[in-house]
Amino acid sequence: MTDDVIRQLGYLALGTRLKRLGERMQAHTQRILEDHGIAIPTGQFPFLAALDRLGPSTIGELAEALGVSQPGATRTLAQLADDGWIAITTAIGDQRYKSVVLASKGQQLVDSAKRELWPVIEATVRGLCAGLSGPLLDQLAAIEDGLAAQPLDHRAAAIRKRRAARSRSAAAREGVR
Repeated sequence: MTDDVIRQLGYLALGTRLKRLGERMQAHTQRILEDHGIAIPTGQFPFLAALDRLGPSTIGELAEALGVSQPGATRTLAQLADDGWIAITTAIGDQRYKSVVLASKGQQLVDSAKRELWPVIEATVRGLCAGLSGPLLDQLAAIEDGLAAQPLDHRAAAIRKRRAARSRSAAAREGVR
């Protein structure tokens, strides 16, 4: 196996390592979304979540809330609008002011994700990170090794199976009463 140069460079390549880890986790999360029949890039979901939390917002407000550049937010929001997840309206008299809201399709997706998907993803990542301590680079290595041993989508499937088994067991107990 080839040496992991980025890992060996330690703090010198911390930004690259964090970016690589983030991309890997997003790719695994994308497979979770696809397993649920959701055809939206993982990188777009935070915009939907922000609109759900903040309500109608400007592009600048969303960019600031998510810590992304305004041009990047504009591109992502345009794609979400093209796909019908959100609506973007321009203020009368000021073409620069654009308000962004969840479309009903987007609200339905967020409501469903909050119930069925986000708790599983959060539990999956929480489990991956459970017990981490010590120096940051050691923690990153543990996360990377954990993902190599079992990707997030496999972990999520195991969590969904356990939850389904508990639900069936609870339903069976209720049926007995």
